[in-house]
Amino acid sequence: MSSSNAAPRAWQRMLSGRRLDLINPSPLDIELSDIAHGLARVARWNGQTIGRHAFSVAQHSVLVEQIFSHLKPKASAADRMAALLHDAPEYVIGDMISPFKAIVGGDYKSVERRLQEAIHLRFGLPAQMTKTLKDAIKRADRISAFFEAIQLAGFSESEAARLFGRPRGISPDALPIEPMSATRVQRLFSRRFEEIETGRPKSTE
Repeated sequence: MSSSNAAPRAWQRMLSGRRLDLINPSPLDIELSDIAHGLARVARWNGQTIGRHAFSVAQHSVLVEQIFSHLKPKASAADRMAALLHDAPEYVIGDMISPFKAIVGGDYKSVERRLQEAIHLRFGLPAQMTKTLKDAIKRADRISAFFEAIQLAGFSESEAARLFGRPRGISPDALPIEPMSATRVQRLFSRRFEEIETGRPKSTE
């Protein structure tokens, strides 16, 4: 078979040495080190943010988990982990802004869903979240997006409120919104993962 007739490559080589198949991702090929490294180098808002450093998906993920934990102080460690990993597929496929996701449609969502399920299984979470958990994480995600939009991405408060809703009962003062370097936020993301993981019940099997 000639190279022109060969199926297109659908896997990516990771720094850990893993080869992740995007069409049929295996939990065995997913490593936290790859996720933390990749997300720390993927920019939110297509990089259109103020500051010396890009505001990365890793930093956004830490922020969302912090907001989620504030809104749901009795949430289990597993639910907090799901919040931290809510954008984890973007370590492979990048952060596509919402307007472009709407244009691309189903194929992108399908790839994203399969990756998310594999990531959840890799770290001992249910492949699919309950609607209640998904909605709670989405609320935290939108609160984060509101603060990011007005503080980093040049949106007016009224514009951000129209797009994401105006947060109530939470202040941005204690939230890590100032963009960090990739190496610093990579460590922050990994440390938060380990903190949550330490608090999860251990299997007795």
